[in-house]
Amino acid sequence: MSLLTSPLHDRHVAAGAKLADFSGWSMPIEYAGGGVLAEHTAVREAVGLFDVSHLGTATVRGPGAAAFVDTCLSNDLSRIGPGQAQYTLCCDESGGVVDDLIVYLHGPDHVLLVPNAANAPEVLRRLAEAAPEAITITDRHAEVAVLAVQGPHALQVLELLGLPGELSYMSFVTGTGAHGAAEVTVCRTGYTGEHGYELLVDADRAAELWDTVLECGQDLGIRPCGLGARDTLRTEMGYPLHGHELSLEITPNQARSGWAVGWKKPAFWGRDALLAEKEAGPARLLWGLRATGRGIPRPGMSVLDAGGARIGEVTSGTFSPSLRTGIGLALIDAAAGIEAGSEVTVDVRGRPQAVEVVRPPFVPSHVR
Repeated sequence: MSLLTSPLHDRHVAAGAKLADFSGWSMPIEYAGGGVLAEHTAVREAVGLFDVSHLGTATVRGPGAAAFVDTCLSNDLSRIGPGQAQYTLCCDESGGVVDDLIVYLHGPDHVLLVPNAANAPEVLRRLAEAAPEAITITDRHAEVAVLAVQGPHALQVLELLGLPGELSYMSFVTGTGAHGAAEVTVCRTGYTGEHGYELLVDADRAAELWDTVLECGQDLGIRPCGLGARDTLRTEMGYPLHGHELSLEITPNQARSGWAVGWKKPAFWGRDALLAEKEAGPARLLWGLRATGRGIPRPGMSVLDAGGARIGEVTSGTFSPSLRTGIGLALIDAAAGIEAGSEVTVDVRGRPQAVEVVRPPFVPSHVR
């Protein structure tokens, strides 16, 4: 089966990107002339540009569309108003997570969803199955490209583009930049922990926008960034990645994502199971791990207590370019009595490596 490609695929090839299969999409992992370390540093210190067009996009429209979505997804849409976006979860009845996604609230009868690439079809299937006849769900994945401009100089790039950048966190607006007639939806969000924006544009205008962003950011230290840097950046923030920190087997309670659940709502998928688990206390919890030696935690490695007993498993792990040490996220048994500051070990290919248990983020957040 051939991989799907972004509308920006030709740009990535021309830039010497190392491409790899990501959720069925051929996406850039890193670019020639620097790689993950340089791209990560650009986002922390200057500005980076990501192609995240593998993310799904879909509209839910019709009378009461927002209210319908609110009965399905975990977070409480009444907390926000039109022109605002919200992180939320699509759970199944067991409380497991089908996907985590962003909801853009245009109005009571119009919602835009941005799910993860691999999970988009299943999220849309579940919504379509539950939707009343008057509500239409339209998959726009092939029609919309998503670019992310992230870093301390992101606002300056938006200003040079002529796009609105003075937005509050998780709010969005649609405008036309000074460098072309393409209509762009600008949302003050991202997945790096830095001040940033995600730009939604018609797929056939994506290459034009990509080129213009790089042109506007050239004196600000902009770099095109791949999914390798995106992963090191999000791990430093402790942000979950579906399939690692969230899954059908890992609930929001276990992943410490209960803040994205509208506990007082009368209905959402998985509500009863999640309320029962919350009351009883989840059997395991997500923690951060910071290596005190040279070892790097990697997904699937066992977490061991002082006696060598297995008490958990690493879900994500990497070398932190900011801290110059290994970091990871791990699900650890609640019964182990682990606290921030505890010392445990990770079994790195048969060798126990000492790590300190911490509460992420590992580095300060600048999203607001």
